[in-house]
Formats: sequence, C-alpha cells, structure tokens
Amino acid sequence: MAENKKDKKKLKKKLTHKYRMVVINEDTFEEKVTFKLSRLNVFVFGGLLSFLLIIFTVLLIALSPLKEYIPGYAPVGLGKKTTDLAIKIDSLEQELRVNNIYITNIKEALLGDVASFKFDSDSVLETFKTDEFLPIDATANDSLFRLEVDRADRYSFFEEAKKDVGIVFFAPISGTITADYNIDQKHFAVDVAVKTGTPVKAIAEGTVIFAEWTAATGHVIILEHAKGFISIYKHNGSLLKQQGDLVKSGEVIASSGSTGELTTGPHLHFELWSDGYPVNPINFIDFE
Repeated sequence: MAENKKDKKKLKKKLTHKYRMVVINEDTFEEKVTFKLSRLNVFVFGGLLSFLLIIFTVLLIALSPLKEYIPGYAPVGLGKKTTDLAIKIDSLEQELRVNNIYITNIKEALLGDVASFKFDSDSVLETFKTDEFLPIDATANDSLFRLEVDRADRYSFFEEAKKDVGIVFFAPISGTITADYNIDQKHFAVDVAVKTGTPVKAIAEGTVIFAEWTAATGHVIILEHAKGFISIYKHNGSLLKQQGDLVKSGEVIASSGSTGELTTGPHLHFELWSDGYPVNPINFIDFE
C-alpha cells in the first residue's frame, strides 16, 4: 500500500516537474525566449492541438471538393443528378407506355383490325328505361335508331373533314381510283390503280414509323405527320425508306406494285388517319 502511494507521488512529481526551454541566439548566446514546461503541459497542449487539427481536416474534406478523392465518397452533386435522372426515367417510361399503345393502334390499323360496334338491344332498352329525360313509351326502334346515329357519328366528323387543317397534303400518286373510302365495308382507304413501279411519294413531311413486309398487304410503309395525321401506303412493290427516316413532302418513299395476299392488281392502297380515326383521303388530296 505504501509502495503504491510512493509510485503515485513519484508519477505526479514526474509529470508536474518544471523544465525550462530556452531559445538562444547562436552567435551572441543571448536568451530570446524562455518557456517553462512540464510533461503534463506538453501532453495537454499536444492532445488539444491534435484534436483541433483532426476537426479542421474533417471539416476541410466534408465542405470542399477534396472528398471526391476519398474512396467511398460520392462526387459533389451526384445526389441531385440521381434525382433528376430518376425523374427523367419516370417520364420516359410514361412516354414509352403511350408510344407502345400508339404503335399497337397503328398495327391494328395496318392489319385492318378496326373493332366493330356491337350492341345488345335489351341492354339498350334497359338504359333508356332508367333515363329520366326520355319518354316512358320510347320504343325499341327508337332506341336502336339512336344507337345507330351514335355509331355513325364516330366517323362522320372525320368523313366530312375539310382541307383547312393547317397542313397541305401532296398526292402520293396519280391515277384512277378503283375503290373509294367506304365505312360500311370497313374500307378506310382509297385504291388508286397505277402501273407497277410508279413512284409513291410522301404526302407531307414526317417520320417513317413502320416499313415492313406483311403477308396480307405486302410491302407497307407508314408515316407520322404533324397535327396528329398518319398516312399508310400498302401493296407497294418495294420500299425506299426505313423505320426512323425523316422524309419531306413529295419525296419518293416506295414504288407501286401488287404485293400481298389481298392485292387485286397493281395499285396503291392509301389510308389517312387523324388523331386515331380514319378520314376520307379524297377530302384532303386530289388523286387525279
């Protein structure tokens, strides 16, 4: 026990023992600066200086671009860039979904797969019975007549469309029209008889969104134009443009022919669509 006390006193004395540090002029041996230090003072000041140096280094790295050079640290601004990219990716995904739906509709139009309008007369009568604005004694013929009118109105607006749409269409080909636009027969096009190899031209400036071979309609090319218009050219002998190409109004995009299982001879099957609905090309283009 006594030895422990002696050791503690000895250690305390050793730590608190004063030393003099003198700075002397080498030439004149004149004392310039004198410091009185102890081991304890040196440890305290050294530890405090080290702590302050560590804090300064951490702040310097954290608040400056120097941290980019430390492995594991993300570059400055990466968080904002990541957020911006995530927003852009989400927007692109939405656009992709819309484009997929759009392309699906175009393919259906290409294959002539336009959904027919089917209705149940019983369900129509039930609907009109619950409508407080209709006469109670409305007959089944009245109901069916109203439905037929609604059915026809879907296409009548586009069938009666005028040329004043803010865009001028170039005739894709000149020749004799052998089959007119006919909604009842689901022939949403005009067939123009021409000689094989006659140049087929773009009706307006646009982008090629489809240029492939189909078994039913042979070589087919589809262009997307401004203001929601799409033009479709079927039964071509050959195609001169590829998907993604930009074309100008009147530029040759194909040559006429008689390809596909549904062909009836050398001619151009031409369709014009506006905002997803077929329109009568004769209302916009002079084929003579």
